[in-house]
Amino acid sequence: MSPHATGDATDVATLPLPDDVRRFLDDSRRFAVIATINPDGSPHTAVVWYLIDERGIVVNSREGRRWPENLRRDPRMSFAVEAGVDWVSVRGVVDVIDNQRQAQADIAAMARKYDRHGLAELEVRDFETQQRVSFRLRPKAIHAELGGA
Repeated sequence: MSPHATGDATDVATLPLPDDVRRFLDDSRRFAVIATINPDGSPHTAVVWYLIDERGIVVNSREGRRWPENLRRDPRMSFAVEAGVDWVSVRGVVDVIDNQRQAQADIAAMARKYDRHGLAELEVRDFETQQRVSFRLRPKAIHAELGGA
């Protein structure tokens, strides 16, 4: 498959994820690396779990970490996932999801998705004791190299 290059950071509309990009992101238990902007303008990266939904890419964190604070101040985020020579990179802005019920549902779904040792329900109970926040990335630019070509 040929590389994707769609949109740029100035696009106003949210871009839909192409079908092959969505399949790549949904296909396995891949982790993402996100980049946010620190108060001094330097980049901050973090490895995160994620979910894909009809409106974008959802990430979740315990409150008090650096990257959620960065996104509350500046909603721009870069998101990348790789698997060997295949990769997807998405840039956009996030919507903050402060609703605890939704944030807890998001992290529970992620714990089940990424469960490798049958411990998801224990993790979910642990997450329930935490103040959580979700962010939905609305894609403004999508770049991908898929198919190993």
